[in-house]
Amino acid sequence: MEDIGNALGPLFLLILLGAGLGWWRQPGGDFWPRMERLIYVLLFPAMLVSTLATAEVDEVPVARLALVLLGALLAFAALLWLARDRLRLTMPAFTSAFQGALRFNTYVGVAGSAALHGSAGATTAAVAVALMVPVVNVLCVAAFISAGTLGSSSLGQSLSALTRNPLILACLAGIGLNLSGIGLPGWSQPGMELLGRAALPLGLVAVGVALRPTALLRVDRGVWAANLIKLGLMPAAVLALAHLLGLDPVTRDVALLFAALPTATSAYILARQLGGDAELMAALITGQTLLAMLTLPLWLRLAG
Repeated sequence: MEDIGNALGPLFLLILLGAGLGWWRQPGGDFWPRMERLIYVLLFPAMLVSTLATAEVDEVPVARLALVLLGALLAFAALLWLARDRLRLTMPAFTSAFQGALRFNTYVGVAGSAALHGSAGATTAAVAVALMVPVVNVLCVAAFISAGTLGSSSLGQSLSALTRNPLILACLAGIGLNLSGIGLPGWSQPGMELLGRAALPLGLVAVGVALRPTALLRVDRGVWAANLIKLGLMPAAVLALAHLLGLDPVTRDVALLFAALPTATSAYILARQLGGDAELMAALITGQTLLAMLTLPLWLRLAG
């Protein structure tokens, strides 16, 4: 437990640092929205490309990792949709609960994987991102479409944004460079690696800045359902599948970590833009991020 705490503790400290900066509104103005945009469109994609382009991806059991992560993801997406009438939520609130149960904070996942298992963990995490990001985005956009919260113009914009998602494009580029044997020649590799190193610490601080403590006052069916799935049922299902399929310890830990991650801060922006319940989304992001500081180490300890 001490080793897990030593690995994840610094990550949580950076998130809390960000929460403090957000509370005191430092550096002020629109600094953090612009910084988060820079991380999303440049720094984090650079990290994914540099990791995937040069990684020994054949050492990662991609097929079994996909079965574990995507199997659990699709199962709980279907469960939530079938239970939407029982939850008695408005359609905007349901879409936010849906995002809160399925989306994951990529920055925390990659940083945690690298902290726990070094380069092997970072490589496995990059593969997990490549598998999960397209599927999660498609599921969430489909939920908005089915809920009827999108207008025709918003639908077109959402589908267009999906094809231009920087994380998806970075994963495709990194995998393509790897499979082609080109890799990152010359100065491109150290240059990409330098950019990528800035992504995780800045991303974690940005996660903290986005927290909204006042949103924690909201506790309703949407909050309970999303938190139960995201922090309880999803990691339990992934851990069971990982043992059933015989994943090695590194792949198992990374899969469990990604299953137990709090929801992504970007979900708040999507809720505002696509007709979801933004206040419920803020409550889920803040509550899950704080709760995950307790639940993530417990799940990893349970995994052994």
